[in-house]
Parts: sequence; structure tokens; C-alpha cells
Amino acid sequence: MSVARPIGSVVVPASTSNLGPGFDALGLALGLYLRADVTSIVDDGLGDLRCRFAGTVPPGDNLIVTGFRAVTQALGTAAGAGRSLDVTVTCDIPPCAGLGSSAAALVAGGRLAAFVVDGVTDALIIDVLTAIEGHPDNVTAATLGGLVAGCVDARGHVCVVAAPWPDGVRLVVATPGLALPTRTARAVLPAQVSRHDAIHNVQRTALLLQALAQGRLDLLREAFADRLHQPYRLPLVPGLAEVLALEAPGMLGAFLSGAGPSVAVCVSGDPGPVVAALRGIYATIDPDVVIRVLDVHQPVTASPLAVSHG
Repeated sequence: MSVARPIGSVVVPASTSNLGPGFDALGLALGLYLRADVTSIVDDGLGDLRCRFAGTVPPGDNLIVTGFRAVTQALGTAAGAGRSLDVTVTCDIPPCAGLGSSAAALVAGGRLAAFVVDGVTDALIIDVLTAIEGHPDNVTAATLGGLVAGCVDARGHVCVVAAPWPDGVRLVVATPGLALPTRTARAVLPAQVSRHDAIHNVQRTALLLQALAQGRLDLLREAFADRLHQPYRLPLVPGLAEVLALEAPGMLGAFLSGAGPSVAVCVSGDPGPVVAALRGIYATIDPDVVIRVLDVHQPVTASPLAVSHG
């Protein structure tokens, strides 16, 4: 039986965020993907996005549809002339794991909008979808790739810079079987923090960006240190304390991936010793933990949707 070739495809990377001290500000695109293949575009006057999932259907609302509708509505209800899309979705990003599954789905929907409306840009996708997510780190990483640093200005516009990640530095990511919704992980955070803790994180966020820019990988362990969110999430994340304290050959430092429960370890060279050490940590905590060795999805400099930000 022959299978029709897709009209076009959208591929969006997973992401990790915060990178320790850069809470709601830093993100990093990872080589784990959501793919949506467009199988038909129909002039039916409805302007719908119809998804068929090749595999497990993600829980909750279909955020691909949410992103599609948000971007098309931002461009005006008549912009799409009522055309609908049928897509087949394949997703390797686990949900509720701290790997940007919701942002990837939203961005995929935003990019699919470009099949039926004109005027879709990176800037529009980022602004519209950050307003839904509530923070720019995962959305900007999923849209632009690489290491991103961003904020939302007084007008609601996202100012963001994307930069390449150092060659040869990969992430070993351990994902326990426990699903941890972001709202649960945020609920344990205090409404206020001390000036001392705020200064601690500002210093290390600055150090992290400069260390990466200058190739000072020896400083990453200290630069990943955080006092704003990780200490409060320790009870929610099995193995987090042990991974943050881990020392293994090739290990550069570790941090909670987003809101968790995934934990990321940066490595240089052979990731084998870190993988083995993580398996040892989780052997009794969660024997079904999934450990992935991931490359960074670097920024694409020649994207047809790429625009300047800031």
C-alpha cells in the first residue's frame, strides 16, 4: 500500500530551561523532536487543524491546535481564508518531564499556521506563544534553536538572543517515570526570595553565559548553582540531590531540566561514565528511568521565518 508524501513538514526540538540559575530566562534546544507532516490543505471555510498522532496521544489539551489558532487569530480571522490542515504528528518528547513538550507543541502549531496564512514570523510566534506559556525560555529555544536568553519587555514583546552551544558538549538527561506538571513544580516556589539569593543567581547566570562564550567549561559546575527554584523542588524530584552532587569523569555540571523531573548533566567526551553513574543513582529510586544522550539543536541561521529580535 503506497503512502502519500506529505505536502510539507514542521520539525520542532525539545528544550531544557533555566540551566540552574537562569530561572525563566535561559533555554537550550535539544536533539529530541516533534514532527508534524501536512497531509492535506482543504479549502473548507473552517480554518481547522486536524491532528492524527502516530503513537501515544499526549494528555490534556492539544497544544498544537492551541498554537495554530493563537497565531492565525493574531494575524486576523480572515487571513487564512478558512483553509484547514490535516497533519500526522510524531513526537519523541515525553510530556510533563521538563523537556519543553508544551512549548514544542505550541511552536509546531504556530509554524503550521504558515501553511494557511501570510505574515508568520519568528517574532510573532515567540510573542504570541510566550503569552500563553507565561515565560520565554522554552518557546524561544524551540523556535530559534541553540542557547537562548530572553525577557518580556513592558509592551509584551520578547527580547531574545540565540547563540550556538559549544561543540563537543552534550547533555545526558535522566527522566524518571514520575510525571511532574509545571504548575505543581511552580506551586512550591516562594513568593519572595532574599537579596542574598537573588545576587547569588544573578552572579552565576552572568558567569554561565561568559563561561560558555569563552570556552571556560571548568566553571560550569559553579555556574549551574541555583538558589531560586532547585532547593524548593528537591522533595518533588527523585534523585535530584544525588545528581547535583555527582562527580564523574567527563562531567561538567548538572541542573534540573525545567520544572523537572528530568535532570540534565553536561558532559565533554565519552558520556559512558555519566550514564553509568546515573543508572547507579536511579537503580533503587526508579529502575525504569529513561536516560538519553542528547546533542544540542543549534540555531538555524537561514530559516525563512528568522527575524531579528530585541
